[in-house]
Amino acid sequence: MNSIEVKNLTKKFGDFISVNDISFTVKKGEVFGFLGANGAGKSTTIRMLCGILKPTSGDAIVGGFSVMNQPEKVKQRIGYMSQKFSLYNDLTVEENINFFAGVYGIERTILEERKKWILTIADLKGRENFLTSTLPGGIKQRLALGTAVIHRPEIVFLDEPTSGVDPIARRNFWELINSLSDYGTTVVVTTHYLEEAEYCNNIILIDSGKLIAQGNPKELKSRYITSKILEIECERIGDAISILENQIFVDESNIFGNTIHLTVNDNFKSDDQIKNILAEQSINVFRINEVMPTLEDVFIHLVDKK
Repeated sequence: MNSIEVKNLTKKFGDFISVNDISFTVKKGEVFGFLGANGAGKSTTIRMLCGILKPTSGDAIVGGFSVMNQPEKVKQRIGYMSQKFSLYNDLTVEENINFFAGVYGIERTILEERKKWILTIADLKGRENFLTSTLPGGIKQRLALGTAVIHRPEIVFLDEPTSGVDPIARRNFWELINSLSDYGTTVVVTTHYLEEAEYCNNIILIDSGKLIAQGNPKELKSRYITSKILEIECERIGDAISILENQIFVDESNIFGNTIHLTVNDNFKSDDQIKNILAEQSINVFRINEVMPTLEDVFIHLVDKK
């Protein structure tokens, strides 16, 4: 069963096409990743799916209702956590919980149980009277998620939920996302942290408003990356990649953290080819390893190809 069905969804702002004729489905209870660089069209799509922004054309059925014709019905069936606004910083933890409970019409008999759950998942028991502005980023994000699902929606949209928090907090947040999925909640997450997509059941990649790939993480990597990828740690990375990208044995080259990722073809014979070429420019190579492709490799490959 599908929780979301998107068909030819398009959004224009004047002559600018932010989202360009996209179609996809999201199954009930899955964690669905919506990935792309900043400005790719992710947030605009989410705002349309939440009934906040009216599409220019196309439609989507979210929780059984049309975002084009029944946006208020859609809003009643979902939870939404925005990257820009999710909590009132000048309210305490408990005041924020009570406020969102009021917005969603939570009865007093249910509120205490929901409040205990939120305080538990956010690790805020005993800190109900703390000002929200004083909370660390990771805890604040968990509190924000708790308030977004306080009414137990069947679908929750999380727009860049881990932006600006440290890697450990991001991992803890994803454990919480997966626990929601285990209880049958459909979770749609946008992120530009491509390594986070490994936690998703299914993924779509968007670039400049167009869908460029769909599938689960394993499918995407096996479908689009069929050549060997080498990870190179060396001196003067910028100079090294400028030299290597012009070699006949290199199909693609990208800086990957403090290393270089090279996609090589049949002209590549051994690591010595790389070491010798760089040695001619007095660049020392510390290591060369073959690595499994990442979703970032897939995304860069698809964008470069386009």
